[in-house]
Order: sequence, then C-alpha cells, then structure tokens
Amino acid sequence: MEEALRAAERRLRDAGVPSPRVDAELLAAHLLGVSRGRVRALALTGAQVPEGFDALVDERARRVPLQHLTGVAHFRRVDLAVGPGVFVPRPETETVAQLVIDRAAGLQHPKIVDLGTGSGAIAAAVADEVPAAEVHAVELSDLALAWAGPNLAPFGVHLTRGDLATALPEQDGSFDIVVSNPPYIPADAVPNEPEVAEHDPQMALYGGGADGMELPRAAASSAARLLRPGGYFVLEHAEVQAPWVAAFLERSGLWTAVTTHQDLSGRDRATSAVLATDSTPPDTTGKAAP
Repeated sequence: MEEALRAAERRLRDAGVPSPRVDAELLAAHLLGVSRGRVRALALTGAQVPEGFDALVDERARRVPLQHLTGVAHFRRVDLAVGPGVFVPRPETETVAQLVIDRAAGLQHPKIVDLGTGSGAIAAAVADEVPAAEVHAVELSDLALAWAGPNLAPFGVHLTRGDLATALPEQDGSFDIVVSNPPYIPADAVPNEPEVAEHDPQMALYGGGADGMELPRAAASSAARLLRPGGYFVLEHAEVQAPWVAAFLERSGLWTAVTTHQDLSGRDRATSAVLATDSTPPDTTGKAAP
C-alpha cells in the first residue's frame, strides 16, 4: 500500500492538488472504511491498496473535490454529507462558527439563525456545541436544501427555504444571534482553485455586483431586522472586503462594536457587530465603500 500511496501522492502533486499525501490517504481510508491513521498503519504492514483506489486518485487529479469523492466534509465536530449542487464548507469558516458559539455561551437559551446555510455547516456546528440554543437555518437553493435537510435533522435545527434578503419576516426582532456566510465573490472574479470554479455552485459563490457585496449587504439588512436590540451579527467575507464591510456597517448607524476577526491563517475573515438599542429599520440601498 505504501508504494501505491506514494504513486498517488506524485500523481496528485503533479496535478496541483495542495495536499497530495493527505488526500491519497483519505481516499484510501474512505474505500477501506477506516481512519486516516489506520491507513498509515496499514501502509507500514504491507497491506494491499483497496480496489478502486486508482480510479478515485484519477478523479481527484482532475480536481474533483475530495469531499465529492468521499461524500463527507468534516466541520468542527460534525460530519456533513456533501456533493454536487452544494458549497463545500471550508476550514476557515470554522472560526466564524466559533464566534457564534462563544457569544451563545453567555446566553441561557439563545435563538440563532444561519442565513444562507448551504450544507448546514455553521448551523449544525452551533446546534452541536450549544445544545441549549434554538437554531434556525435559511437556504434558497433546492439542491443545497437536499443536502442541508439530512445534515441538520439530527441536531433539531429548524430549516426554512427562503431568500436571505427576506427571510423569516414573522420572526423579526426575536433572534439573539444572526450569522451568515453569503456568496461574496465579485462578478468578474474567477476563483483560482478548479475545485471551486468548476464544482461549487455559482449561486453559492457570486455575491452580486462588481464588488460582490450585494448579498453581504442584504444579509446585514436582514440581521438588523431579525435581531433583538443588542443582538449579535457575524458575517463572513473575503479578506479584501473587510474594510468595506466595516464601513457600511458603521455608516448605517444601526451597529455598534464593529469588529474584524481573523481566521487561523491570519486573514481578515469575518466581521461582527452588535445591533444598537436605538436602531431603526435598515437602509438596503447603500453601496460598499470604495
């Protein structure tokens, strides 16, 4: 098996896969139904490579996402079913979930909503780690909903089909925390990674407008509507968008304590804010700062 793993590693490295050895081991682990650690142990004993391994390596070399091949994305403590039609959750989003979990820890029975939940990653992680919370999730894509439903059902999350811009009007002013990882890529930007450009649904990537900020602004507007005064909002965004996000939140006059947060790689990944106690309905026509 070790020889096959090394050959797979070379094949994946030549194809530009960022973590060739790890991916080779994870593909073998998937086929064997064991952990990656067990694969490494088996490789030392001279075990045979599992049937179908070469075919999966070829698919990964064509930059089909690893999670599409294994059917699973690991996110914090939960395993999510993923595949074509749904955005594959990224490790950097785990830090966004952490902000929500930390805030919710100080509340007795927090009510939380994830706008644009996709696979359900953030909502599932929050419900898993804050069992006293009432967690809601909103998603517009029928394809994504097909994945989110089974992912969220074990955690008791309330899943609703809807647009993040108009979500849950009957629950305005009732949430303690609103979180969103909306699409935010600018219209003319093409992701560098083939896994993203060719396999993630465009609906989950492009945020609208030349700056990609239409949906992030809509998420902020909905958060201002859905939150109780003093409620907490967390928005994920691209590193370069951090100043724009902070600017439009501060300029609106609706938010206090606007704070930029970095992910584990040190990139500006999310912005949080607290809804002012004297806030008024948001202006949804504002533009991002230059």
